[in-house]
Amino acid sequence: MQTLIPLAADIGALLKERGETVAISESSAGGLISAALLAVPGASAFYRGGGVIYTPQAFRGLLGLTRDDLGDLRSSTEPYARLLARTIRGKLRADWGLCETGASGPGGNMYGDAAGHTCVAVVGPGGLEFSRTLETGLDDREDNMRRFALDALDLLHAALA
Repeated sequence: MQTLIPLAADIGALLKERGETVAISESSAGGLISAALLAVPGASAFYRGGGVIYTPQAFRGLLGLTRDDLGDLRSSTEPYARLLARTIRGKLRADWGLCETGASGPGGNMYGDAAGHTCVAVVGPGGLEFSRTLETGLDDREDNMRRFALDALDLLHAALA
């Protein structure tokens, strides 16, 4: 967490200064993105909420999405991350939506992605959308979770700058 909090504090300051909010959809980061943002004093001014979308039940229950909504998209891809970032942003009426989706390890996921693979996406005002893929090459679950959260926060910070 100590590596995440300084970046989260910068993000919080930028969002507060702009009067904007963020909503989070994360999976393999396991809640670390939200935890880092919520560790910032005054987070209620910019943090709308979030969910760990780790199972089909969370996908349906928290995001209200169905398999039909995905079309040919699959988890752990940039288009999927952008869809979930848009969805959580809309559900929570936030200015920004941030999504992380990947495989923290020690094994890969059912789609053939190796441990250490994640895709992150940010969706913001005016149709702004950014996404990227991170491959750590590591099978250390805890380390990957931290790296995934850091990469997601870094993408959000870059989008806000």
